[in-house]
Amino acid sequence: MSRVPGLDRSELVEFEEGLELLEQVMGFVPNSVMTMARVPGLVPAFQGLGVATLYNGLISIELAQMVALMASMASGCRYCQAHTGHSAERVGVDPDKLEAIWEFETSDYFDEAERAALRLAFHAGQVPNVASDADFAACRKHFSDDQVAAIVGVCAFFGFLNRWNDTMATKLEDSPKEFAARVLTTGGWEVGKHHE
Repeated sequence: MSRVPGLDRSELVEFEEGLELLEQVMGFVPNSVMTMARVPGLVPAFQGLGVATLYNGLISIELAQMVALMASMASGCRYCQAHTGHSAERVGVDPDKLEAIWEFETSDYFDEAERAALRLAFHAGQVPNVASDADFAACRKHFSDDQVAAIVGVCAFFGFLNRWNDTMATKLEDSPKEFAARVLTTGGWEVGKHHE
């Protein structure tokens, strides 16, 4: 159960346009946003940062969602793992590929560019952060500096979300929960503290 309850959508009329956009993109309005609404200015800032990090055109949305998933896996946030995996599937990433994401270094589902990005995300998502010069050198074989910065931007954005949702024990919505139970459990996913 969430440690701080979210506000009811009827209390957030000023955010309705953004909530509708989230609903279109994700299929639902995340419970995390309803809790963020308790902090003045946080919801529009969060939504602006989300658009800037995920939809900047520097990397594909598919890669951005896989980077988000890997960073969330490294941090241990089950809520964000379910969300990012679910979103990756919604934008067209093969569920078999997502199920194999822990084996990204050796699986035929991933190319060398994806391996470099996912390795950086895995190292950046850990606490303490273990991203290295070698991780950046590997990424630069496949990505421009702008694209590498975009990959780090996704990791940093989800670093905020990982901390928010793991600390708040945000209740996981049904759709991402069903996705994670279907696809991510082979990698050890469980709902943990994000249950009702």
